[in-house]
Amino acid sequence: MLIIGGSGLVGSTLVSYAIPDYDLHVTTNKSELKQNNVAVTKVDLLKNREKIIDLITKLNPHVVVNTAAHASVDLCETDHASAELLHVDVTKDIAITCRKTGSKLIHFSTDFVFEGSSNKKYTETDIPKPVNYYGKTRLSAEKIVLNESENNVVLRPAVIYGWHEKSRFTNWIIESLRQNKVVDPHLDQYNTPTLVDDLCKAILQIIKLNKSGLYHATGKTCLSRYEFAQALADGFSLDKNFIKPVTSQEKKQLAPRPFRTCLDSSKLEREIEFEFSDIKTGVSYIFNKSKER
Repeated sequence: MLIIGGSGLVGSTLVSYAIPDYDLHVTTNKSELKQNNVAVTKVDLLKNREKIIDLITKLNPHVVVNTAAHASVDLCETDHASAELLHVDVTKDIAITCRKTGSKLIHFSTDFVFEGSSNKKYTETDIPKPVNYYGKTRLSAEKIVLNESENNVVLRPAVIYGWHEKSRFTNWIIESLRQNKVVDPHLDQYNTPTLVDDLCKAILQIIKLNKSGLYHATGKTCLSRYEFAQALADGFSLDKNFIKPVTSQEKKQLAPRPFRTCLDSSKLEREIEFEFSDIKTGVSYIFNKSKER
């Protein structure tokens, strides 16, 4: 297995789950991989696209998991060229090379491919209509991956979290509340947050059962960022009085955000006989992980 973006939240967690059963090779950019006994190649995907093509060709992996994407939605809104390069052009390079080597490609997309105006959870048959450039480029990448080989997989997770230094939202809330600092999560932005451990277990099941196509891969609970912060405060016994909700009008972000992009993952759960965690179970899981150290 080749994991592109092996030092990120998903990549490094997947390494820990896959290491007993797979011969692993990962790519990193600026960060170092904390796990030992894993082959690592440094690749700057924005500056050296040829290197990833050469690496896939040389390794000829059974499966490639591409986790690489811009972490900032706002950056994509101001730098269209960089978003297009990483999300579309590099993805095309990877997908074409995987087709040539016969490697199964598992690629990550996002709930932000939807406009967020629905009161129900989106399924895979709903028509995407992104409201920002981040979502537009991720949707373009989905089409490339699925068109290049019928063996490929596209997963749409949302607000991926875990007990991990790169779990940005949860770390912001937990660390701030522990210091009695005020946090201001949005009251009107709804998602179905995904526990990273669930995502990695699902990936291994997808490979084992040789599934292909488009799947939603998120947790069960549809909630606002404010409600997510409250759940974290409850789970970690922190003071909720420091959580001050704001609306998207009050706390504007550079790129427009869809208001409600909750996803229905029952198709994937059914096909791989797996169940994603609800928010209470997920928060309880990361709280228990926090006590292990």
